[in-house]
Amino acid sequence: QVQLVESGGGLVQAGGSLRLSCAASGSIFSINRMGWFRQAPGKEREFVAAIRWTGGPTSYASFADSVKGRFTISRDNAKNTVYLQMNSLKAEDTAIYYCAAGRPATMTAYDYWGQGTQVTVSS
Repeated sequence: QVQLVESGGGLVQAGGSLRLSCAASGSIFSINRMGWFRQAPGKEREFVAAIRWTGGPTSYASFADSVKGRFTISRDNAKNTVYLQMNSLKAEDTAIYYCAAGRPATMTAYDYWGQGTQVTVSS
């Protein structure tokens, strides 16, 4: 099992920045990727960004079109932590942000999820 704990959410004005953190613990050796998802009120959960758990700190990163150029994802394996740097925030970025981790066996699906952290962007 892998436990994930998000932090760093909050209230920010449009145009501002936030950095989310996701600390992983447990059987970290079993995962090969981590990602961020978000769910806005009344909407389905959607993919935001993902990164490989091995390789360079920002290797094999991918992003949703809606956040490309504004968000970056990175990780610190020594701290078992993945980060989501969010810049130029917009009101439509308001959502609960979830961290997730996946095992090789599940291909593109994610096996473990954090409890979420609220991000609210005021316009």
